[in-house]
Amino acid sequence: MAQTLPVQQDQAQVANQYLTVVNPDKTITFRLFAPSARQVDVVTGATAPSYVSHPMTKDPQGVWTFTSSVMKPNLYEYFFNVDGFRSIDTGSAMAKPQRQVNTSLILVPGSILDVKAVPHGEVRAITYHSKALNAERQIYVWTPPGYSDVSKPLPVLYFYHGFGDTGRSAIDQGRIPQIMDNLLAEKKITPMLVVIPDTETDAKDIVPEAFVPKERRQTFYPANAAAADRELMQDIIPLVAKNFRVRDDADGRALAGLSQGGYQTLVSGMTHLDKFGWLATFSGVSTTTVPNEQVEKRFAEPQKINAQLKNFTVVVGDKDVVTGNDIAGLKSELEQHKIKFDYHEYPNLGHEMDVWRPAYAEFVQKIFK
Repeated sequence: MAQTLPVQQDQAQVANQYLTVVNPDKTITFRLFAPSARQVDVVTGATAPSYVSHPMTKDPQGVWTFTSSVMKPNLYEYFFNVDGFRSIDTGSAMAKPQRQVNTSLILVPGSILDVKAVPHGEVRAITYHSKALNAERQIYVWTPPGYSDVSKPLPVLYFYHGFGDTGRSAIDQGRIPQIMDNLLAEKKITPMLVVIPDTETDAKDIVPEAFVPKERRQTFYPANAAAADRELMQDIIPLVAKNFRVRDDADGRALAGLSQGGYQTLVSGMTHLDKFGWLATFSGVSTTTVPNEQVEKRFAEPQKINAQLKNFTVVVGDKDVVTGNDIAGLKSELEQHKIKFDYHEYPNLGHEMDVWRPAYAEFVQKIFK
């Protein structure tokens, strides 16, 4: 027998009485309507090591509530633990863009992540047929304010998101449009395009959900990186050149990525070193745990790397238990080969956006100048 349908909220009650909100004093009141639940906690934090579970209390209307302390301006992650079931905030439109959605987002205003009263760029979604993958694919392209097809050719940053996320992650959670708008309004960056491919190729036999998690580094990552490299060089860069007025020189092309996207940056950046002038890996997987023959061959030619790259940025949170060893190994190898790079370690942070957003903002202020 089917269950009865869930109870609806009282239609005589205004919605903001049962929805999560940021208060004027920058505390957050988390709310969830779950009258049949026995226990509900709101869990904050970006990764398992930083999760904090906050017990909520239920009012007579069936709304569970918890109010935080005063929060710094930032974009925060959270989810609800409802009798042992992990749930997004069903009363919020801001879900974290993931292949399997299980987390919500909330913005406490007052930072570079805000939508401010400045000139705004555009985000375009372009769907195309990838010959390299024999599949229909999509990229997102941020163009700066005032860009048109008759604008002078602009440089391009290609940016890869991390494992388990989607292209929307870089836009909605990474806040790339807001960061770019605000930095450009302050004249801190050079006008450029930002192209966001899907890091996951979903090519035949390379769908991440079909791999055992503990074996991904040996099986999935190498195959996906090879496929994504073909897509980048054969499909994406030519597609951008065809549809936008962009520079075609290496100094006008940058490549960056976070976590799995950092590995993609390393593979494509080193395999096609002559095509890029700027590289960045933010908490990236590296050849320390996922060997790559082309990367190792290139590392044996430090003079070519140093002559080609205007900047090679490597960052990590000092509490990162996911790729901390990868970055430590990469750093050691770069130092051993005397390859020039900028290194920054973010204190008391793990594998999270609080590393990657500021690292991205710092990197885009270095490039194309």
